[in-house]
Amino acid sequence: MNAMHRRQFIERLGLSAAALPFILGLPSLGLAAPARPRQRLVIMFSPNGTVPQDFWPDEAGELSKLKPILSPLEPFKDRMLVLHGLSNKVRGDGDGHMRGMSCLLTGIELFPGNIQGGSDTPAGWAKGPSIDQEIKQFLQSREETRTRFGSLEFGVGVTDRADPWTRMSYAGPNQPVAPISDPYQMYQKLYGQLRDRENLRSILDDVRGDLRKVRQLVSAEDRRMIEQHESLVRQMENEIADATHRKLRVAPPALETGVADQNDNVPRLSRMQIDLLVNSFVNDMARVATLQYTKSVGQARMNWLGVSDNHHSLSHEPDKDTTAQEKLVKINTWFAGELRYLVEKLANTPEPGDTGSLFDNTLIVWTNELGKGSSHTLDNIPFVLLGGGFGFKLGRTLQFDKIAHNRFHLALAHAVGHRIEAFGKRELCDGGPLSLS
Repeated sequence: MNAMHRRQFIERLGLSAAALPFILGLPSLGLAAPARPRQRLVIMFSPNGTVPQDFWPDEAGELSKLKPILSPLEPFKDRMLVLHGLSNKVRGDGDGHMRGMSCLLTGIELFPGNIQGGSDTPAGWAKGPSIDQEIKQFLQSREETRTRFGSLEFGVGVTDRADPWTRMSYAGPNQPVAPISDPYQMYQKLYGQLRDRENLRSILDDVRGDLRKVRQLVSAEDRRMIEQHESLVRQMENEIADATHRKLRVAPPALETGVADQNDNVPRLSRMQIDLLVNSFVNDMARVATLQYTKSVGQARMNWLGVSDNHHSLSHEPDKDTTAQEKLVKINTWFAGELRYLVEKLANTPEPGDTGSLFDNTLIVWTNELGKGSSHTLDNIPFVLLGGGFGFKLGRTLQFDKIAHNRFHLALAHAVGHRIEAFGKRELCDGGPLSLS
């Protein structure tokens, strides 16, 4: 039913404004405006650069056979977009890892500070918000896209240390957002408050019953006080009902117990976090998420791959060290395998009220703080996109010539309807949003 017919229907029946939200939502009347498909964004991070010759497709155009690092994603290459030639052109204070990590999603300089990196100047936190938080704030500003959390920040093997090497999400200038690396803590954040509300509802039921029992036993003045208290109880019940108006569509995943947040448990922690991420999406708790594996200058030892060297040190070995290169390929291929697990979970989860899957309306961006670890280059930063919902043309590789990655962030913002003219450092946005359609 179009807008004119809806308006005539409303006028003919003389419906009140208070009744409209309910009446217009009745499916049998066909009055509800068509809902815009949900758009979700996941930004996945892995550190220390990639191995270019085993990562990048040979040429631009349609994706054919994928290189070894991307090979786990072969079944989804028609839903993939590889962006080659994006550069982090943010300069200023901080070493390559610092600017690589904290300018990756913000596209703006770091504040001066006292955190000393390698051979470069010390630095502080980023001067602006990250694109995930920018999009989160935009979606939260509209009632139809507002969710309980807006965004969720998942970590896997991220230490408690807080510095520009460990933070990629920023709520604003000087406001880093820490990822939650413990899946049990994330579980409590997502589902613990629901249990607390149900317990409170039970307590309020008891309070109401008690007030009813004593109403006839007290003076008129005390009854007025009871009435005021009953009014407070009703207000609290309404707040609970409002906070839990969306029942969980899918129950929380059953997490394996007793998995410590330690290096050798990273594979199990990864799957637990991905399960929680997908469940949070299907229950519409957030439309934006980040999934951060370790951190820049990450020292993780992938013992489960038979690699006992720490990741960061390996990334600095020369190209002629074939043993080190083979280990780096194995590490980065493992990250691609975790990405495949996320894609498969989304693809196998039906979209609420739709015939498609969560993957159809979710864009995943896999990125890194460096193009190559041994050189610390901020050129050719890996950006691999998978999924749908943003209107980008998939199944191909695009080749750019050192385009500022700010323009890619602009494209993400515009794809969700956030028509900002610049993001991060304004002069790095010349040319506008990257054309990906």
